[in-house]
Amino acid sequence: MKNIAQIISTGTVQAILELRSNKLRTVLSLLGITIGIFCIIAVLTVLDSLKNNIRKDMASLGSDILYVGRWPWMDDGGEYKWWEYWRRPGMTPQDVKAIQQIPDVGTATLCLRNDALTLKHDNNDVGSVTGYAVLNDFDKVQNIEIAQGRYLSASELDGSSNAAVLGEQVTQSLFPGSISPLGKSVTFMGTKFIVVGVLKQVGQNMTGFDFDNCVIFPYYMAASLVNVRSLDYDPMLAVKAGNDKNLEEVRYEVEGVLRRMRKVRPGQPDDFSINQLSQVSQKVESFFGTVDVVAWVIGGFSLIVGAFGIANIMFVTVKERTRIIGLKKAIGARRISIMWEFLMEAIALCLIGGLMGIVIVLLLGLVLTYAVDFHVTLSFGNFFIGIFVSIFVGVLSGFIPARTASRLDPVVAIRTH
Repeated sequence: MKNIAQIISTGTVQAILELRSNKLRTVLSLLGITIGIFCIIAVLTVLDSLKNNIRKDMASLGSDILYVGRWPWMDDGGEYKWWEYWRRPGMTPQDVKAIQQIPDVGTATLCLRNDALTLKHDNNDVGSVTGYAVLNDFDKVQNIEIAQGRYLSASELDGSSNAAVLGEQVTQSLFPGSISPLGKSVTFMGTKFIVVGVLKQVGQNMTGFDFDNCVIFPYYMAASLVNVRSLDYDPMLAVKAGNDKNLEEVRYEVEGVLRRMRKVRPGQPDDFSINQLSQVSQKVESFFGTVDVVAWVIGGFSLIVGAFGIANIMFVTVKERTRIIGLKKAIGARRISIMWEFLMEAIALCLIGGLMGIVIVLLLGLVLTYAVDFHVTLSFGNFFIGIFVSIFVGVLSGFIPARTASRLDPVVAIRTH
């Protein structure tokens, strides 16, 4: 045990001395290892961060929600028949009432989206605002948080009320400074609406809802202003499963009710699409898997180049220390000791390169977390992979030079100039 520790310490010291005595040559050779480990660890870290952020989004949105409309989110590996989806009938309040009768359904609501609204207040206006015309319980399906005022009441949502809730970004554009928007009027769709609340700033979520740049108002008010059954509009039905209810069973029941409501004959395909977040997460996981493989391939090529660089350093080192190796063997050093000494030096050099790559990942992670507001997940597991790969490359690149050094004839080695 003592000999092993001595060999490890000797190899590490020799690696540091090699780095100090031949700085440029060693650093250039270590670049391959550094870049390879950086590529692998950086991509693994980014993928882990994206996965964790997506899981948080899914947890906040709820993994027990079905989104029903004309358009499927995914093409299921086949042709995306947009011309057929576009002609489908839209969701209606009658569909919502029918689905609410299903025992396993917790709640259901309807949302009509319009991405091209222009809101005005006095001399201020803001365009490209997303409008959400909704029925009751929309706030129970989506994560609606109020910063000022209140959300729409049940009586306002059940009637053609002109009450509205604004997103934070829209509020700042229409009511700059410290002006309170509550009780003020905003105009859109040719009608004046009274602001009753302002949403907290949350950003865009995975299902496409942008509650910062939006206005929420009653569905029946929108129905009195535009033809909601037109193909230009696509009301979306959101169904939340009841507590501890299986989402797949709820999906099957919702499909049956909608087919009956729309009088779809047996054997005919649905004239609607039922979507859920798990579809997105599966596609994302598949994409992440592909990116992961690409990262390993790119990192692998860099590591191969780095391994040749380390092997070159070790062959030069063996040649420079040939007489010292001969002297050591002459006074009784065993071949395995010589071999381990050079092998540990190669491993130490690779570890230095690998640690440099890991340090770069750490620094970039801190920059992204605090400067760009992208939460980076720094995993010890990924760092362990980087260290293990560095050791593995060190063994591969140092084995042949170390074996060559251990097999030198002591007499010939001592006479070498």
